[in-house]
Amino acid sequence: MTDTGATTDGSLDPTDAQRADARRNRQRIIDAARAVFARDGLNASMASIAREAGVGKATVSRHFTDPHQLIEQVFADRMQTYVDLTEAALAEPDPWSAFTAYVWALCRMQADDRGFADLLTLSMPSSGDHQDKHLVAYEGFQTVIERAKASGSLRDDFESADLVVLLMANVGVLTASGPEAPDSWRRLVGQLIRAYAGPSAPDVELPEAPASDEL
Repeated sequence: MTDTGATTDGSLDPTDAQRADARRNRQRIIDAARAVFARDGLNASMASIAREAGVGKATVSRHFTDPHQLIEQVFADRMQTYVDLTEAALAEPDPWSAFTAYVWALCRMQADDRGFADLLTLSMPSSGDHQDKHLVAYEGFQTVIERAKASGSLRDDFESADLVVLLMANVGVLTASGPEAPDSWRRLVGQLIRAYAGPSAPDVELPEAPASDEL
């Protein structure tokens, strides 16, 4: 057999063909899961992912014996973006701008991807890599909070748990408003940022409320 995976008579080695087919199926499953999770959240069934990928449910189970393995594979890039947002906030010299930009960006990621929205608010097993990224983001945000408090732009009684509550509330608004009022979350986030503002914070521009017929 040659280095190209062909047999001596020039035909493709069956084992190599099977491996290539398995790699294609695995990538199709990951791509399908990314689309399904973004649309339906992490409660989406493996059957719906299999249908999206055009494979059997047994094929999905063969590649990912535990649904959490698939979740971690799909959201590896999102978790890195989560860390990048924190690092960008830490690099921002203005404490209030750092805080508000971080909150807006995180909530925008939730609005764009229901699966990621769930990932931030649900408790589930995760790999060491995911845990490490969560810890880096959490500790970084704690520093962002303390800087904003010290500047007087963030209320002294704001806690990191308040962000978790905000993210949970944002999921609720995203779920309830759906495509009929897709920007409702912006009004919620704007109102809450105004509530978090300390005495030295600049005026917070409030997004328009959704129209009554949308709601």
